Amino acid sequence: MLGHRELIMEDYAGILKRRFWLILASGVLFLGVGIGVAYVVPPQYLSQTLVLIEQQKVPENYVKPVVNEDLGQRLASMKEQILSRSRVEPIIERFNLFAGNGRTMDDRVDLTRKAISVAPIRSEQSRGGMPGFFISFKAQDAHTAQQVCGEITSLFVSENLTAREQSAEGTTDFLKQQLADSKSNLDEQDAKLAAFQRKYLGKLPEQAPSNASTLQALTTQLDAASQSLNRIQQSVTFLEAMISQQTQGAQGTEPATGIPVDEGRKQLKGLIAQKQELQALYTPDYPDLVAISRKIADLQTEIARVPAEQAAGAVPEKGKDSLQLQQLKAQLHAAQQSMTAAKQEQSRIEQQVRVYESRIESSPMVEQEYKQITRDHETALQFYNNLLAKMNESSMATALEHRQEGEQFRVMDAPNLPEEPTFPNRFVFAGGGLAAGLFLALLLAALLEYRDTTLRNERDIWAFTKLPTLGIISQLEGLPKPVKAKKREKPSLQIGKPIEKAG
Repeated sequence: MLGHRELIMEDYAGILKRRFWLILASGVLFLGVGIGVAYVVPPQYLSQTLVLIEQQKVPENYVKPVVNEDLGQRLASMKEQILSRSRVEPIIERFNLFAGNGRTMDDRVDLTRKAISVAPIRSEQSRGGMPGFFISFKAQDAHTAQQVCGEITSLFVSENLTAREQSAEGTTDFLKQQLADSKSNLDEQDAKLAAFQRKYLGKLPEQAPSNASTLQALTTQLDAASQSLNRIQQSVTFLEAMISQQTQGAQGTEPATGIPVDEGRKQLKGLIAQKQELQALYTPDYPDLVAISRKIADLQTEIARVPAEQAAGAVPEKGKDSLQLQQLKAQLHAAQQSMTAAKQEQSRIEQQVRVYESRIESSPMVEQEYKQITRDHETALQFYNNLLAKMNESSMATALEHRQEGEQFRVMDAPNLPEEPTFPNRFVFAGGGLAAGLFLALLLAALLEYRDTTLRNERDIWAFTKLPTLGIISQLEGLPKPVKAKKREKPSLQIGKPIEKAG
């Protein structure tokens, strides 16, 4: 009747008292089963080792590592390589792992892979977040677990060294090939640049300021040479007039125009002085300069018509020149030589001026082509220098790996020899069996109590009849037992006796 009303602690105590032996028997039975299973199941021994990751001994400021891949990814890649069939199968054959029970090699390989565990150690303080990792292996024999764990650890250490060396060597070889190609391209650009500089020597953009300053200096020199030539020409003209006067007329003889010789000379000197002043200010095409040049020529012609005699009035001997005339001729000859040299100098300077003017005029076109060539050359040079720096860094990193001074896996703790199996845990199995027995016993007791229709107290009577109890009669020993009715009737109000539930 307990299933038809709310239970209290007294009811639970009664149930426990009535079903004590059932609960005890079930708990003891399942406890024994758990202990038996713990001894029947094959034991599993776990051997574990700790591998620390040591960073390279040389600071990265001096030698940058070639391998920059994330350590977790590299560890996962190494794990897959080590757990490959070609690596695992020799270990299985060497230690005869998971043999028997008709297992094929594929089954044994799968079991071996499942028995291997790699657990990284995460740390926020460590660079890269992984200072090391644990390697563990499970086997049915403790010594086998230790030996296989050591073998797998050796594979990880050697695989790390080999992978880093191969990566560094591959990077160095690749950079060497790229550097050779870049050097060939740079040589080609150097040849193009040298040919261009030879072709346009003096017309290069960086020579433009020098050309401009040189042209300015040459222009100044040309002006000076022109002025010097004009002065020499005036001197020649004056000397020629003097010589003509000395040879054609005597001093004091008047020309055809009636102008005295001395006055003609004074006029000639004045006109020459005016011409020099005008030449310093204007070009030869200036009208006043042209007019005064014409007057000088006419006056020289008139003076030349006067018979030449000595200035002092002495008549030279026939066939001989006077001393003054000889001096004038010598001065004229020197002046003519100076004028020839001045003309040559003027011509040379004019030629140089034309050359530099041509260079300056062609400078924009040359500069455009020069920019394209220098741009290609600078790009090739920069690429070559970058590759050279990277190749040097890679060579140092490769040497570092060969000397085993780069990043390494160091076994901190050798694989341990397990003293107790990690599975099965007999205490866990025993506790589990006991818990299962107790749970099953309680479940069975609850089911039996639910199906039990015995009225044991007033609460049962009230829950069944909804009527109050008038009195309670204690159970008397020795009374005859009631005869069971053949037909189902409404249950009586006997206390402590089971009754039949009405149909």
